[in-house]
Amino acid sequence: MSKCDQKAIVLFSGGQDSAACLAWALSRFEQVETVGFDYGQRHRVELECRSVFLERFKKVLPELAKGLGQDHLLHIPVIGEISDTSLTRETNIEVAESGLPSTFVPGRNLIFLTLAGALAWRRGASVLVGGMCETDFSGYPDCRRETLDAQERAISLGLDKQMRVETPLMYIDKAETWALAEELGGQSLIELILEDTHTCYLGDRVSRHDWGYGCDACPACELRAQGWTKWRSGVPA
Repeated sequence: MSKCDQKAIVLFSGGQDSAACLAWALSRFEQVETVGFDYGQRHRVELECRSVFLERFKKVLPELAKGLGQDHLLHIPVIGEISDTSLTRETNIEVAESGLPSTFVPGRNLIFLTLAGALAWRRGASVLVGGMCETDFSGYPDCRRETLDAQERAISLGLDKQMRVETPLMYIDKAETWALAEELGGQSLIELILEDTHTCYLGDRVSRHDWGYGCDACPACELRAQGWTKWRSGVPA
């Protein structure tokens, strides 16, 4: 498949989903840059995993990583300061009165995309790639494709430049995300995701499981583990 000559910026957190999205973007665009966000997250160990993963990715999969350019890390602690959630406070993960999980950080993806759009404008990119998903998610309203379509239009209008928001994982589950990673980067990419990405909301980098590191109890670990088991067992999606 020939690659598009547009430049893309991948919202890369250092987790499984964004790692798969990075490989997806590199298989489709000639130039790809990455952006991460330090917003006072409880599991900020993911930020350490970002740089490790990117360096190892370039060494282990040089052909796929050929178009990988600059990485950007934006510091936006105000999100942590104004939110009261289980991802920005040392509180139990539970369902809030709103009916949403206490891990929901209001406005997070909207802010991420707005800042990524501003960065894209400066870097000459016209595509933003994110791991938002309606299939395996916790009901976050800012992960819905409808929300992202509205944000895409707002960013394009606000910048007076057409910006596209791509969400390759939007309608697939975690098992299919593992399958996509294997399709794009083979066993080498699977091993990188297992060893060098981070998904656990509690930031556990000590406990190693078949599916990678994590507490094995938070919603993020449960989804990753269930997806791994389903994919490895060959159960049809």
